[in-house]
Amino acid sequence: MYKQIAQNRQRTIWLVLLFSVLIIAVGFGAAQYFDTPVILLIAVLISVFSSWNSYYNGDKMILKLSNARPVQPDKELKQKQIVNLVENLCITAGLPVPKVYIIPDKAPNAFAVGRDPKHASIALTEGLIEKLEKVELEGVIAHELSHIKNYDILLMTVTITLLGVITLVADWTARNRMWSSRNNKSEGTNVIAIVYLLLIILAPIFAQLIYLAVSRQREYLADSSGALLTRYPEGLASALKKIAKDQNKLKFANRATAGIYIINPLKTSKGAFSEMVSTHPPLKKRIAALENMNV
Repeated sequence: MYKQIAQNRQRTIWLVLLFSVLIIAVGFGAAQYFDTPVILLIAVLISVFSSWNSYYNGDKMILKLSNARPVQPDKELKQKQIVNLVENLCITAGLPVPKVYIIPDKAPNAFAVGRDPKHASIALTEGLIEKLEKVELEGVIAHELSHIKNYDILLMTVTITLLGVITLVADWTARNRMWSSRNNKSEGTNVIAIVYLLLIILAPIFAQLIYLAVSRQREYLADSSGALLTRYPEGLASALKKIAKDQNKLKFANRATAGIYIINPLKTSKGAFSEMVSTHPPLKKRIAALENMNV
């Protein structure tokens, strides 16, 4: 576990450095072409602010993007029971109690975000709360608490936030390209077009490389750690089966955030290549590992 924590921290540093180099390189190229040093300064400021923001505010952005709302234990009995489950498991795991959020969606799923155990949040969909039994909910919550304890949340939160910045930069460049196309007097039109195409190509490649760099072993480790926490691996195994069989589609999930959910909420194609580049290990292998556990 301590090795996993150290690796996640190191990968986060490398991720921030890679992102900064990419943004600054684009800014440097644009500054050289237009002979305007201020562009490079802007690129440096964007990289610094984005890295800072992804660390301190990335979780809030992801929760908002996922339409997550703070739990209301005083108003709903089921939500109060969820808070009690989280608190009891945190006592067992020796973790501070994270903030709990509810996503108003019928599709059963869950995720955890944050920068460390003291600044972590867990989000559960309404569908998950309604469709799972208590032991199954405990398994899912224990799995997410394991992600918090292992600092998986730090790496994934920063990854998603920085990917969003790259997408925004690509979109901004696209708009400038359109504007320049309408005003053919600009000699930078061709360069803006090239930068735009590069960003459009690099953004999904960057995302996939990061997801591949984030070892899928994190899910196996969270599964096993969660099962040890509850002492009942069958509960999590049963929960994974129910989530996978459910036909409801999670409305607010996208390619950037799919990797943080306990099960990928997006429909993926089957095959050896799809399995190789997937953000999650094969579900059958996860379930089999849980069913073969002795606790």
